[in-house]
Amino acid sequence: MSLQKESAKLTDEDLAQFDWLNLQKDMDEALPQETKWQKLIRKSSENPFVPIGSAATTAALCYGVYNWRMGRRKMSQYMMRTRVAAQGFTVCALVVGYLMGREKIQKKKM
Repeated sequence: MSLQKESAKLTDEDLAQFDWLNLQKDMDEALPQETKWQKLIRKSSENPFVPIGSAATTAALCYGVYNWRMGRRKMSQYMMRTRVAAQGFTVCALVVGYLMGREKIQKKKM
């Protein structure tokens, strides 16, 4: 019973603290819902170099580990260096994509 009395005593100021919940619900209804797969495809089409770099990094790593297990040290070392280069490419693609996205947002504001 006392819990019901406590909830009845909530004022508008108390409820205003939870306005962000209503805002989140309104935003969810207003924005189109996309699945994770759709978001991945959209992001990949916006900046295709990131998935290419990620795939190259993964391939170099897998092939390098395979060569290491087979005892081919030279090729394994070469593939690990290739992996580092592919990671650098991916990071550069991320930075360029971020800067381009930020530039688009600034143009929209003007």
